Amino acid sequence: MLETPYRADAEELLPEIVSLRRAIHREPEIGLQTPLTHDKVLAALEGLPLEIRRGPSTTGVVAVLKGPDNGRTVLLRGDTDALPMQEETGLDFASTIPGAMHACGHDSHTAMLVGAAKLLCANRDRLAGTVMFMFQPGEEGWHGARHMLEDGLLDPLPDAAFALHVLPNAPHGLVAGRGGPLLASADKVKIWVRGSGGHASMPHDAMDPVPVACELVTAIHTFVTRQIPISDPAVVTIGKIEAGTTDNVIPDTAFLFGTMRTLSPETRAKVQAGLTRLAEHIAAAHGLTATVEFVKGFPVTICDPRAVALGSDTAKSLFGDDAWQTMASPIMGAEDFSYVLEKVPGAMFFLGAAHEDADWKKAEVLHSTRMVIDESVMARGAALHAQIAERFLADGFGEA
Repeated sequence: MLETPYRADAEELLPEIVSLRRAIHREPEIGLQTPLTHDKVLAALEGLPLEIRRGPSTTGVVAVLKGPDNGRTVLLRGDTDALPMQEETGLDFASTIPGAMHACGHDSHTAMLVGAAKLLCANRDRLAGTVMFMFQPGEEGWHGARHMLEDGLLDPLPDAAFALHVLPNAPHGLVAGRGGPLLASADKVKIWVRGSGGHASMPHDAMDPVPVACELVTAIHTFVTRQIPISDPAVVTIGKIEAGTTDNVIPDTAFLFGTMRTLSPETRAKVQAGLTRLAEHIAAAHGLTATVEFVKGFPVTICDPRAVALGSDTAKSLFGDDAWQTMASPIMGAEDFSYVLEKVPGAMFFLGAAHEDADWKKAEVLHSTRMVIDESVMARGAALHAQIAERFLADGFGEA
């Protein structure tokens, strides 16, 4: 294993990291404005040799650490926002905000990044360049990373960017990643099927949109499985169908709302065209009309193979060969760190956060109202952040 101060020092810092994570967990905030979390982060960074940047669009913060040498720049990112959910963990530090919960681990991401900042500040003389710590709100569908980019908070752009995401249902301390697509793009799909309403006892005098909407959902599933190759997959889920007001009235309109996930621009375009064609033609076959709207979401999260190799080597050198796993396939979730990776080579890694003495396969998953993590893995996350940053500043992606 690599001789480094970061692993041991991160273990010493763990009580501070845990304390910060619990303080953030108690007061979760949703969206682009997370002022309580912003203040907690700045308080935790107080006294460190950091330049603080803020922008007009969000409460995001970029803290900049300059080493003694003016070399490369590397960015480390942690997201800060929570989800609109009611927590059911029963933890002593459970959410005190009704309808809000840190169910995706962003509280731990922020705390680990603060820990990494403290580790790197304490070892500033070892750094051959500059580290940017990106504390980003609005990841849960609010496009916070895009806003921070547009605000110029990352200018000039770094030479590489890295992020960690905890997985509560993965083995304790395991670091995982892959080159190429890691996470999918995510677009919203809205479909309106329009007919003409009438009395439920006389459907022949109406143009009922409800059976057309049902037929359309089935056709969408067939389209995805028959026309989209599994080597470049797509997932389309209609999560909401809304029509009518009571039992004896045929409505004028049925509304379908869903999500579309893909791993390439080509498949993204093909699925959009296919859904539009299905909706319009199935409706027309029954004498109705349909309108389709796509709300563009996060792009595909694509990891640079060189950055993944650096993360793999670093995890193994810090924690042993068994600490790393190369993922066989992407996950069809989405992540707005993808906006950063569109502009800067880098990678996101997953960090297994199941309790060490528990069956990780039975752990509650991300976005569960009962999701919990083993907080001891946060020391590993802070150390990994710090070591990746130092190694990249010293050697880049291993270029000669």
